[in-house]
Amino acid sequence: MKKDNKKVIYWLLTGCFLIFIMVVVGGITRLTHSGLSISNYKLISGTLPPMNEAEWHEAFDLYKQYPEYKKLNNHFNLQDFKDIYFWEWLHRFIGRMIGLVFIIPFLYFLITKQLTKPTIKKSIILLCMGAFQGFMGWYMVKSGLVDNPDVSHYRLAAHLITAFITFAYTFWVTLDLILPNKKKVNIGFRNLIRWGLAVLIIQIIYGAFVAGLDAGFIHNHWPMMSEGKFMHETVYIEQTPFYKNLIEGKSGVQFVHRILAYVVVIFIFIIWRKSKTINLTIIQAKAINYLLLIVGLQFILGVFTILLNVPVWLGVAHQVGAFFLLSAMTFTLHRFTK
Repeated sequence: MKKDNKKVIYWLLTGCFLIFIMVVVGGITRLTHSGLSISNYKLISGTLPPMNEAEWHEAFDLYKQYPEYKKLNNHFNLQDFKDIYFWEWLHRFIGRMIGLVFIIPFLYFLITKQLTKPTIKKSIILLCMGAFQGFMGWYMVKSGLVDNPDVSHYRLAAHLITAFITFAYTFWVTLDLILPNKKKVNIGFRNLIRWGLAVLIIQIIYGAFVAGLDAGFIHNHWPMMSEGKFMHETVYIEQTPFYKNLIEGKSGVQFVHRILAYVVVIFIFIIWRKSKTINLTIIQAKAINYLLLIVGLQFILGVFTILLNVPVWLGVAHQVGAFFLLSAMTFTLHRFTK
């Protein structure tokens, strides 16, 4: 049987799709403030939600013991709790499904010798990344169960960027199998794309900071942060020392996210312009054109997310836009890498 065959490619693409769904549901979970509704972690028995009224009351009583209920949601009734419980349960359920979708076919392909040695090594890395992602999810939730009824924005960012990078690597491994032919590489141009990818990853991290600090709900103007001010004064006086404004202050984090948005757009525009000076294959040219189109759409989504004070649907759309932008950047880099 041929190794690294179509079944292996479909398996990896299914993993990519499930990670995408996981990110979408994770965004809804965050924006609906549902992430702390399940206060414990049971790998097997937690797969199913409460199945009767007694189990629902038991889950609700457990929720009442933690800061989010005591400080924010003590007006909740059982139905309110069920509403937020659903999104967190679904998020965790999809995570379990991703684990099974990766592990079971991997063992099957391994036993039936349908994987080459390089793909086996890459698949093991993927499994480790997936396991780490699950750990980061629970590590993030734990930060909101102590005193402050909200998760650490640092842990949220780590959880989100791990998911994005796991997807990007899964996509990269898939592309290695779909498009295995080696090609000549323009090292300078490839490195330019690498720098663009690095800036994009930093921007995604800052997007998670904005989400974790609820920083999108302030300064809902554009292009100015407030009327007549490109930089609001709270950007540099909210926290001390100054550098904390840029990583912990709501205004500072939003300001950095705004500036990085321009930087990402400029970087991708430079990549597009530079590509006009070199010989491209049809697929390389299409990759760069799609990259330019997606970054434009993502920028517009970001602007309207701020202007409309982060409605759930638009916040999720903006996160999905970041996902597609990372996909386009990963695909572009792959097409310019040997």
